[in-house]
Amino acid sequence: MKNLTTVFNFKNISRAILLFFLFLLFFFISAYSYATSVSADISNSVFRLHVIANSDSEEDQNLKYKVRDSLLEYMNSICSETPSKEEALQIVSNNIDNFYSIAQQTIKDNGFEYPVNITVGKYDFPTKQYGDISLPAGTYDALRVEIGTASGRNWWCVMFPPLCFVDVSSGVVPDSSKELLEENMSKEEYDLITTSYNNNISFKFKIVELMDNLKTKLSLK
Repeated sequence: MKNLTTVFNFKNISRAILLFFLFLLFFFISAYSYATSVSADISNSVFRLHVIANSDSEEDQNLKYKVRDSLLEYMNSICSETPSKEEALQIVSNNIDNFYSIAQQTIKDNGFEYPVNITVGKYDFPTKQYGDISLPAGTYDALRVEIGTASGRNWWCVMFPPLCFVDVSSGVVPDSSKELLEENMSKEEYDLITTSYNNNISFKFKIVELMDNLKTKLSLK
C-alpha cells in the first residue's frame, strides 16, 4: 500500500512539473508572438537617426552633434509636412546624396578630414526614452551616419515623427509629434509607448522590451 501511495504521489508531482513547464512554454510562445507583432508595428511607424562619432574624444563628440544638427535641419526642411513614415523614408532615400554632402561639408567646416558613410537600412536599437515616450528595443528603419572610424559613442533619435529635439529634462513631447504617432499606430501600440502609469501597459511594455532584447542578443551570436 505504501508503494502504491509513493507511486501515486510521484505521478502527481511529475504531472504538476509537466504542466508547469507547458505553462512556461505557452507563456513564452505567447509573449514572443505578441512582442514580435507589436515591435514590428511600432518599428513600421517611426524612422530613426543613428549617428556614430569617430571617437570618444571631446572634439569628435562635439563634431557628432554638429553633424546631427546639420542633418536634422535639412530633414526638417524636406519632411516638415510629411504625414507618414513611408513617405519620410522615401524622401530621405531620394535625397541621400544631399545628406552625405551636408555631413561632409559640416565635417570640413569644423576643420576635420574624416570620411563619412551614410546609409538607409534596418538597424538594431536599444530601448530609448524621448520625453514621455519610450520606444522598445528592436529593429528599425534608420538613417545611419558613421563619422571617420565610427569608434565613438552613438547618438540615437527619431526623425519621424520629429522627436530629436525633445526636451528630455521636461519630459514633454510636442502634441504635433504625438498626433503623428497616434495616426500611424493602433491605440494599443500608442498607449504602450506613451503610458507609464498603467500597470497593465507597463507590464506589456516590459514583455516587448525583454523579448526584443533577447532577439537582438541572439542575432549577434
